[in-house]
Amino acid sequence: MKKYILSAIFLMVALVSTNNLQAQNTDTTKNNYIVVTKKVPQFEPIILTAEALKAEEGNDFGNFEILICGQLIGDITDTEKMGDFIENAEKAGVTIVACGFSLNKFKVDRATVPKGIKIVENGILYNFQLQKQGYKSLSL
Repeated sequence: MKKYILSAIFLMVALVSTNNLQAQNTDTTKNNYIVVTKKVPQFEPIILTAEALKAEEGNDFGNFEILICGQLIGDITDTEKMGDFIENAEKAGVTIVACGFSLNKFKVDRATVPKGIKIVENGILYNFQLQKQGYKSLSL
């Protein structure tokens, strides 16, 4: 009986050790990022940062998102203030996301939000959900 118990314990330890080694060797997750901002002018340095990380990380670079929220969210509908940010973001592989709560609170008509911008209902929740998926998050 003792022999059976010792064999079972040995087998369990061996299986756990093997699974841990396999997980370490096959971990191919990418680096994903989300930056939360309240100001459109910050898009430029954020997009430049995404481009630099993409160049630095190569195949390890994953998704990069900019989440805009707050009182100045209406600026995303101003073509002068937005300039080429949407086009530059697309070229860099960056997704621009607008917080639906902020759009509602500050009475921004969703129909005026440029097509290149994704809208989520709750920007705070969205940020936390991405963090749970392993995204690195920064708030400016």
